[in-house]
Amino acid sequence: MKGTVGELGEFGLIRELTSRLTSTPAVKIGPGDDAAVVTAPDRRVVATTDILVEGRHFRRDWSTAYDVGRKAAAQNLADIAAMGAVPTAVLLGLVVPTDLPATWPIELMDGIRDECQVAGAAVVGGDVVRGDTITVAVTALGDLRNRSAVTRSGARPGDVVAVTGWLGWSAAGLAVLSRGFRSPRAFVEAHRRPEPPYHAGPAAAELGATAMTDVSDGLVADLGHIAAASGADIDLRSAAVDVPAQMTDIGTAVGVDPLHWVLTGGEDHAIVATFPPDVKLPARWRVIGSVTAPAGRTPQVTVDGAPWEKAGGWDHFGDDA
Repeated sequence: MKGTVGELGEFGLIRELTSRLTSTPAVKIGPGDDAAVVTAPDRRVVATTDILVEGRHFRRDWSTAYDVGRKAAAQNLADIAAMGAVPTAVLLGLVVPTDLPATWPIELMDGIRDECQVAGAAVVGGDVVRGDTITVAVTALGDLRNRSAVTRSGARPGDVVAVTGWLGWSAAGLAVLSRGFRSPRAFVEAHRRPEPPYHAGPAAAELGATAMTDVSDGLVADLGHIAAASGADIDLRSAAVDVPAQMTDIGTAVGVDPLHWVLTGGEDHAIVATFPPDVKLPARWRVIGSVTAPAGRTPQVTVDGAPWEKAGGWDHFGDDA
C-alpha cells in the first residue's frame, strides 16, 4: 500500500487493520463495535499488558514491522501462559505519526495476528491515535479452564526448578545487532521474534507446578521475583544450564561470557517453574536448580551456591533502560 498513515486517515487505517484479522470460537463479537465479547468459560479472566516504544524497545533499522508485531504479541501471550492459562484474545493500542508509511502498521498487525494464531488467540479490537513516537500497547486475555492460577508465590523448599524454551538467545542476538552484524541469523531472529513455549504453561499447571513465570527480564531476575514472593531461596546449577556452542562462539567474538546472557538476558520468554521433587517432568523441561529455605535473611537467587553479583536483568527505570 502506498501513502502514509495521515493520508489513509484513522478510519481508513482501522479498516485496513481489521480486514486482515482472523477469529477463534472464543470470540463472539470482534472488532467493529464499542467493545469485543470473548467467552470466559472458567468465569475468571487472566489479563496482562505491555508497551513497546520505538527507540527503547525496538528499532526499525533492526526489526521489520512484522517482527515488532510478533514480539509485541509474544511477550503478552507468554505472560498468560506463565499463569497456567490458555491465551484467548488480544487488544491493540497503537500510537503512530502521520508521516509513517501506511504499510508499517499493516505489517505490524500481520505479525500480531500470526503470533496470536500460534498461541490459539485472536485480535479482538483496540485503538489507534496520532503521536510523535510509535508506541505499541498490547493487552492479552486468557482462560484458566478450571485450573488454579500458578503464581510466583508457591515455591517451597525441596522443589526443583525447571525451564523450557530458549535462554540467552535474544541477548546474544542483541549483542550481534549492536555491533552492526546480522548473523548468526538464528540468534538475531530470536531477538526479533521470540518463540515462547505457550503450551508449556498450561501443561506445567497440570503437572502440579508450584510457581511459574516467563523469562522476560532475565533468568536470575525473574526467579528473584519467585524467591521474594515465595519467601524461599533458589539455587541454580550453572552446569545444568544449556549454553549452545554457537552462543559460546559469539561470546568469544564480542568478549562476553555466554553464561551471562543465559542467566541475565531477557526477552526469550522461556517458561521457568518450580515443581515438587517427585513430579516426572517431560523431556522438554530441563531441571536447573532447587528451592531451599532462606538462611534468616531476604530470599535470594544463588548460582552454584554463591550470590549472583554481576550486573544483568532488565529494569525499565534502570540506568541502562
